[in-house]
Amino acid sequence: MAAELHVELVAADRNVWSGEATLVVARTTSGDIGVMPGHQPLLGVLESGPVTIRTTDGGTVVAAVHGGFISFADNKLSLLAEIVELADEIDVARAERALERAKSDTDAAAERRAEVRLVAATGKH
Repeated sequence: MAAELHVELVAADRNVWSGEATLVVARTTSGDIGVMPGHQPLLGVLESGPVTIRTTDGGTVVAAVHGGFISFADNKLSLLAEIVELADEIDVARAERALERAKSDTDAAAERRAEVRLVAATGKH
């Protein structure tokens, strides 16, 4: 079994992150899933949620992902999403304002997107 897997995190408009990892955790329509080297092949639908990538150098990449697909085969993991924002790209104050706006407008989808952005940026659930 290989000790690492190759990960491609891609948004509709850009290649967001690519590299080697030891673990990736993502939210699918079936629930949260963790993928490690040697995992069984899979194809799933991503839900809005944070994605956490543990890199082989001991670092962590966190992103807010909104919709898309996850696929794994031959130690290659692809996360193809409609929208991806790396945690360090997220303006926390702006995301908090968006969350308040969505709550007052009772827009559940916008509220979920804002919550995911805040979780990815702050690590707080």
